Amino acid sequence: MNICYKTLLFFIFSIFACNSIIEKPVKAAVVSARSEASNIGVEIMGKGGNAFDAMIATGLALSVCYPNAGNIAGGGFLVYRTSDGKYGSLDYREKAPLLATKDMYLDSVGNVIPDKSLIGGLAIGVPGTIAGLYEVHKRFGSLSWEELVEPSINLAKKGFVVTKKQNQSFRSKRAEFISVNGKNTFFGRDYEEGDIVVNPIYAKTLELIQKKGKSGFYEGLNAERLVNTVKQKGGIISKQDLLKYSPIWRKPIQFKYKELNITSMSPPSSGGICLGQLFGMIEPYEIGQYDHNSLESIQLMVEAERRSYADRSEYLGDPDFVDVPANLILDSVYLRNRMINFDWNKATLSSEIKPGNLSFYESDETTHYSIIDKYGNAVSVTTTLNGSYGSKVYVEDGGYFLNNEMDDFSSKPGVPNMFGLLGSYANSILPEKRMLSSMTPTIVEKNKKLYMIIGSPGGSKIITSVFQTILNAYEYNMDIQDAVNS
Repeated sequence: MNICYKTLLFFIFSIFACNSIIEKPVKAAVVSARSEASNIGVEIMGKGGNAFDAMIATGLALSVCYPNAGNIAGGGFLVYRTSDGKYGSLDYREKAPLLATKDMYLDSVGNVIPDKSLIGGLAIGVPGTIAGLYEVHKRFGSLSWEELVEPSINLAKKGFVVTKKQNQSFRSKRAEFISVNGKNTFFGRDYEEGDIVVNPIYAKTLELIQKKGKSGFYEGLNAERLVNTVKQKGGIISKQDLLKYSPIWRKPIQFKYKELNITSMSPPSSGGICLGQLFGMIEPYEIGQYDHNSLESIQLMVEAERRSYADRSEYLGDPDFVDVPANLILDSVYLRNRMINFDWNKATLSSEIKPGNLSFYESDETTHYSIIDKYGNAVSVTTTLNGSYGSKVYVEDGGYFLNNEMDDFSSKPGVPNMFGLLGSYANSILPEKRMLSSMTPTIVEKNKKLYMIIGSPGGSKIITSVFQTILNAYEYNMDIQDAVNS
């Protein structure tokens, strides 16, 4: 991954499965997966907008030129720090439809039906992206909503250039696009590297959103198109689902690691809790005394990761539906006990690691972008359709893909999802419940000064990618490029 402006990136960077692009005006920066989106974010701040304005504009631009993960029909998480040092987070994760049931992906004898939660109408969760962006604008926006949407409308009309990697992505999914949507589907065309993709239909959808805000997506013409498309593909999302959706401001997960103060996303993202567990479990062992990627450092990290993921599968879910014991499983005594059987010379099989006992205590699938403005506001945003291009269902008269986020629920305890992650009752399917996520948008301070804005795509590897990159930069004094690459 090539990143420019290294001097700035000692405290702001992002991880991507593809090349990430940073564009920097004076005293501010935008990092995203596409230069078009980064440039739009920079332009917004150049007009006097803040990091939150740039977040909205950059996210919408990614929905145009990075359609495998950028979206208006997926969801995401925001972690932020305002210029006066206040932290917060926004959950605009997708939800299960009102007609969803816990056994909707099982056959008559209780076995998981392959691909039913991955491809087609039943895989689609109620989208949260536009509601989330609009909520951010209501609380923090300084420019008008219309100004923030306009650049993406123009981008959709003028088109974006197909990169080499994007061409490979289109080709690898083309058969699925056609299988799900028919031979005339928009992205079923045989694109080549260097082609310009113009999407006037999507531009009109964005114009609806520009004119009517959140209701331009969740009500009226677009809602009708979305619901009809889902129904045609065998799904169960209704207009009522769309009308009832709302994002939630949540208290982020915050913890210390030596002189670092780390702020990350709380459930229904597992990222913040797992990240806190990982740093808590390794801290007593002073990992910095061992060489980078030595047998000792790898053994310590892997064993901590196995224990954290066992807890993830057992205890974490949507806090509006299940009691998530966050304080208990981040407790320092609990974390020391989790490592009590750690052995420097023995690799523990994941199947042998059980969740911790609480009785003694009260991919190119996702995209991340990071922004800091001249005022000192910082935002860390991860957004996704889940799988690359989500459910592969394309709203032809709207110009966008729909997510396959329902696969992030536990279809059946003990059966892994597309990322190999196991789940339990805590992440079972219920109407209006948010599915568990690994997205880990994070902001790190060192000695009370901004040190990193970080996040990653990668499904189940997101948490460990963020964890290891912070370690590489802090414990091994790597510059940001090496920290990411290592």
